[in-house]
Amino acid sequence: MSNADPVDPAYTDLPKVGPYDVAIGGALISMVEPHVGHEVAYNRWYEDDHYYSGALAMPWMFAGRRFVATRDLQLLRQPESSPVAQPVTAGAYLHLYWISRGRMDDHIRWTSSTNHRLRADGRIHLERTHVYTSFQDYIGARYRDVEGARDIHSLDHPYLGVVMEIVDVDGGRSREELTAWLEAEHLPALQGAAHSPVAQTLLFAPRPLPEDKQPDVADIPGLDRRVTVLHFLDEDPRLQWTTRFGESEAAIARSGLAKLALVAPFIPVLHGTNTYVDQLR
Repeated sequence: MSNADPVDPAYTDLPKVGPYDVAIGGALISMVEPHVGHEVAYNRWYEDDHYYSGALAMPWMFAGRRFVATRDLQLLRQPESSPVAQPVTAGAYLHLYWISRGRMDDHIRWTSSTNHRLRADGRIHLERTHVYTSFQDYIGARYRDVEGARDIHSLDHPYLGVVMEIVDVDGGRSREELTAWLEAEHLPALQGAAHSPVAQTLLFAPRPLPEDKQPDVADIPGLDRRVTVLHFLDEDPRLQWTTRFGESEAAIARSGLAKLALVAPFIPVLHGTNTYVDQLR
């Protein structure tokens, strides 16, 4: 006879109800800057503890990956007057997590409670700044190729880089108008050009942080006018930066309905190591 403690019936009952399709419903997107002198400690805390206890161990978060911007990648960012990152080089690490469709609110309730517990237990590394962190609703994807990795595979497929564009609607235009232009004009131009490294692009709309959010994370004004665009590349983003993304600010401005808030390239971390940590400054 087992001496194990009784299992909470919630673990039996909750999986029997609600959606459980293999589909992206939203994301946690977090760009973070470790404080000077704490880079190694932050990296080890995040990978050895928080990546799991504060993210992937939670229900309905089915994929995750970390990316890093070394100093040379940070210096490629635009615009200098970014309303998201000040200075524009801030935010050395990008953390991406996919949340199951129909389960965003369930996951947010769990993660908020977990992070309050982690903080009380001294398991939150405080020597870091959240530059751009929010839960975001999934808008959709566009693919370069008819066959290949799809959106659900994007954080497991070994892409060699990711470029994040944050685009804000200008004037009285709507986010729906911006999304339509991105899908009809901007993404085809990036993916359809000869030798394009952009294999797939995912679009998200940020939502306000929950009322019981952690005290050191805050919303950036203008959430309802913003679209986050994530381009997954099958080559290093530095190789075609000037011809592929260096003109993003001008191209978006020419649309007459939006402005670029940030374009930032990243490469994957090598999990379990401190590779690249000495190249952040």
